[in-house]
Amino acid sequence: MKALLCKEWGPPENLVVEELPDRQPGERQVLIRVHAAGVNFPDVLIIQKKYQVRPELPFSPGTECAGVVAAVGAKVEGVQPGDRVIAFSSFGAFAEQVVVDADRLIAVPDGMDLDVASAFAMAYGTSYHALLDRGALQPGETVLVLGASGGVGLAAVQIAKAAGARVIAAASTAAKLDICRQHGADELINYATEDLKQRIMDLSGGKGVDVIFDPVGGSFTEAALRCCAWRGRLLIVGFANGEVPKLAANLPLLKGCSIVGVFWGDYNRRQPQANAADLAQLFAWLQAGKLRPHIAAKFPLERGAQAIRALMDRQVSGKVVIDLRPDRVRH
Repeated sequence: MKALLCKEWGPPENLVVEELPDRQPGERQVLIRVHAAGVNFPDVLIIQKKYQVRPELPFSPGTECAGVVAAVGAKVEGVQPGDRVIAFSSFGAFAEQVVVDADRLIAVPDGMDLDVASAFAMAYGTSYHALLDRGALQPGETVLVLGASGGVGLAAVQIAKAAGARVIAAASTAAKLDICRQHGADELINYATEDLKQRIMDLSGGKGVDVIFDPVGGSFTEAALRCCAWRGRLLIVGFANGEVPKLAANLPLLKGCSIVGVFWGDYNRRQPQANAADLAQLFAWLQAGKLRPHIAAKFPLERGAQAIRALMDRQVSGKVVIDLRPDRVRH
């Protein structure tokens, strides 16, 4: 099998594609023939030794994929060869084959394309967990989504709308904001050209926003927090701009608001039944047309490093997918 390998810590350009021996599942594991793998921000960090998971070199990055079960271990129940599944892994998904524990799988609903499935669970699962669980979002509340054109940001825009909220989307270009509008955003803020704090207060009638979805970090976090409404919630999802903000503790005190951490990966591991219920709701919304996953670009495995670079440099809106279909014509 072929795999995209990290053999030394550093930028995506250091990654190489090599042929490796075929994988075999352990007794409680499943072997998956990967058809597509979603590219996520942890993939950017893990190859640079900046993520909390630090595998031994060499390794293949990739945290989620979709494909078909090829073989199961002797003690695996409820999964069989031929099943279409989404698989979660800390790393290893950017390969033609991946082995995961059987409890790290979700069945792909009938009619769902495997490309879409590979780019769905992490982004939408994270955003649902953030907004509905950690953020306790209520119908009629106002949500500010920072980095709204990214994978989790665009998912948050759609989920907030499906939950009955008013959505303010913030991004850095007019083109990215147009994508946000197409996916349901009610109001737009270009924080490259506009004063973020002033625009939030203008759009909220001076009240501030009830929930802030923040996968960006840096200076935007404090500016948004200063616009949090009474009893509002700031959801710390990630730090895509590379800077972890240092916030003044008097701000949540004065506003009676909460700063809430969101770590979907650990939620998935610690509370798998709750996560499965979240995904069931998301699949239902998808079937009802309330969610519209946006795959901006597909790359073959041979160009997997470019896929990670595109995400790293914020060159795309929505999700990037690595295409590993067995029937794909290779050039």
